[in-house]
Amino acid sequence: MTRTEIDKLSKIIIGCAIEVHKELGTGLLEKTYEKALIMLLNEKGLSVKNQVCVPIIFRDIEIDNALILDILVNDLIVVELKSVSTLLPVHEAQLLTYLKLLKKPKGILINFYCNNIFYEGQKTLVNEYYYQFSE
Repeated sequence: MTRTEIDKLSKIIIGCAIEVHKELGTGLLEKTYEKALIMLLNEKGLSVKNQVCVPIIFRDIEIDNALILDILVNDLIVVELKSVSTLLPVHEAQLLTYLKLLKKPKGILINFYCNNIFYEGQKTLVNEYYYQFSE
């Protein structure tokens, strides 16, 4: 897998989110968007896991169910969904924490409570693991 392939995968995910948003609109619960997005990602033949427990180890003890991420695509990209009036810095911090703990290269924060997913409803984040992949 290369960074270019990871970027192409993220474009597919964002495209699916746009499709869900166009069809369902704004104002629904996050779980509704999650189920619809998972359906589209599966239709694209992608490997999708949802409600993934992120292990947290504190003093050699695992804290059960401390963090649960929304969607993991192809075991590479973490997708965190929101349906809120404003994305806050804490939402980005949450996604970056998932990426760090799981050692994943890329994450996409998608907010369905917006007018246009492409322009205002998504933010893509990468970390040091992204740069370990070749161009």
